[in-house]
Amino acid sequence: MSTYSLEHKEFLKRRKRRKILIYFTQAFIIFILFLIWELLSQANIINTFLFSSPSSIIKTISNLITANNFLNHVLVTLYEIFISCSLSLLFGFLIATILWWNDFTAKVMDPYLTILNSLPKVALGPLIIIWVGASTNSIIFMSLTISLFITIINLYTAFNNTDKNYITLLKSMRAKKGQIYQKIIIRANLKNIISTIKINVSMNLIGVIMGELLVSKAGIGYLIMYGSQVFNINLVITSVFLLMVISSILYYIIDFFEKKVN
Repeated sequence: MSTYSLEHKEFLKRRKRRKILIYFTQAFIIFILFLIWELLSQANIINTFLFSSPSSIIKTISNLITANNFLNHVLVTLYEIFISCSLSLLFGFLIATILWWNDFTAKVMDPYLTILNSLPKVALGPLIIIWVGASTNSIIFMSLTISLFITIINLYTAFNNTDKNYITLLKSMRAKKGQIYQKIIIRANLKNIISTIKINVSMNLIGVIMGELLVSKAGIGYLIMYGSQVFNINLVITSVFLLMVISSILYYIIDFFEKKVN
């Protein structure tokens, strides 16, 4: 037998209907935009050679699948995103923990983190290729340089802004710093950690594509570069569309886990 009151059940139903309406509206907006785009292209109001069309995107994806290139390029980009995201989270989490643990180190490193974060990473591209080599490693390194410092700053700020009352309470009970870190800092910042992962994934996606534009033999960034070189606008716009799809899927996956934490 349910323990929920009628009012609470009604509230849950309203919240569920609202969530469905939000998702439906989001999908409807995308559908309308693509429909308008297709109609304008069919009526020759826009130049399909320059702006492509939804039907051309579908045809291009079909051609990539037929040529057995589609899955390879998508998986290469996903692999690079996964590796760079994992590394930036690992190193970012460790460094943010060290900064929180040692206030002196945090104050010393503060201006350096700001300076390194503000560096134009694209300008470092040729140097990264020389240092790391023209390979997948340079793409991952490029992505890492873009996301790592933001990850460190966001996590350290979250750790440092944890409610001081909880920390004071544990200190009064003679808790060690490791216990405070485990019981308060980590648990109180689970939502902030997942929010950082959201930002991290988007920054890693940008970094990977930037790296693939500089040096790559496969991946969605490679398709964009190749398409622009041969002036195949359909391939370029199709690649951008695939990036939007990948970004959306990754966002909703992380959003799902964020709701589970809440």
